[in-house]
Amino acid sequence: MTEVIQTTAAPATTLAEYLSASGSEPPPNLIPYLGVLTPQRLDASDVETGALLFGAAVHDLGWLRRVAVRGEDRYRWLSGMVTNAVETLADRTGAYSLILNAQGRIQGDAYVWRIGDELEVEVTVDLSEALLSHFDRFIIMDDVELVPLADQSALGITGPKANEIIAKLGLPSLGDGLSSGDGTVGGIPVKLYRSYGTAVPHYELWTASEQIPALWNALITADATRAGAASLETLRIVEGIPAYGIDIQSRDLAQETAQMRAISFTKGCYLGQEIVERIRSRGQVHRHLRALELTSEDAGHVPGIGVELRISSSTPEAKPAGTLTSVTALQLGGVRRIFAIGMIRAEAEVGNPALHFPGGTARILYNPPNLTVA
Repeated sequence: MTEVIQTTAAPATTLAEYLSASGSEPPPNLIPYLGVLTPQRLDASDVETGALLFGAAVHDLGWLRRVAVRGEDRYRWLSGMVTNAVETLADRTGAYSLILNAQGRIQGDAYVWRIGDELEVEVTVDLSEALLSHFDRFIIMDDVELVPLADQSALGITGPKANEIIAKLGLPSLGDGLSSGDGTVGGIPVKLYRSYGTAVPHYELWTASEQIPALWNALITADATRAGAASLETLRIVEGIPAYGIDIQSRDLAQETAQMRAISFTKGCYLGQEIVERIRSRGQVHRHLRALELTSEDAGHVPGIGVELRISSSTPEAKPAGTLTSVTALQLGGVRRIFAIGMIRAEAEVGNPALHFPGGTARILYNPPNLTVA
């Protein structure tokens, strides 16, 4: 699991507080993750990752926050703050966006959701204060108000059998894209969101914070397996989804992230657009974040964060190819596989050669990995 460093005291999520007070033995081990304290594991590691990859797992999402964007100018203003389309969002859909400064450097990322005429921004707790402050600086003569929805929290259902759990609970069926619907679970009002994943379905269930314990128990009764943040981080890396503050840094440019799903080239002007368009007109950047699968000569060795990849060999004289930013390992069908995300030089991608690190090699995954267990 990639370590997510916490710089300030973190609050426990609603779920973490409930599980800590439930008297379970042993009590859950809480770790700092994306601005909050949340359970690290709730079952054996292979059970949790197995549920996420091949079954259905229920887990905390208390590190997410929703912010309503209100006022007459909300569509125009928010469109000018993010890289993706806002004004053309269809009802009950969402879009992933980057937030840039005037120099085109990434200040954070977020999901923008439209429900009817309402707009909401979904961010992680660790980014929320900085992004709200950034947004606030650009509300000048606009009729715009940012309203944190502090009384809401979320749980997740993730895995290829998540749709079965959703159906069992009587919640609406959602398509493959970012979409949302309303329902109830055991009398609890729930807003259901289909979020982003490359290998398995991901769902968010939002409700009033005080209803989280009852919703948690209902999901477990529906046969979802409990999972903690460590296994979710493993899944993130296996799916090749970069995280801001870990893989994406404030010095990076939008196209360097390779998250083209975050950028609309047909929308109106937005902060940092000039740099994005300049890069597009030139046709390239010199590096990209890429998903990787690693092979280690020593079955027990997993390279660490910051390990350098090189072309042709791993000797210091070999040409640099990139750097690992996230790494994880897991057992699949009795075979240990290592996945990573790394910032790779464009020249090292030509022909997709094997890239080298001390004790092993790496290859770029341009498509989600085959996780079939023989």
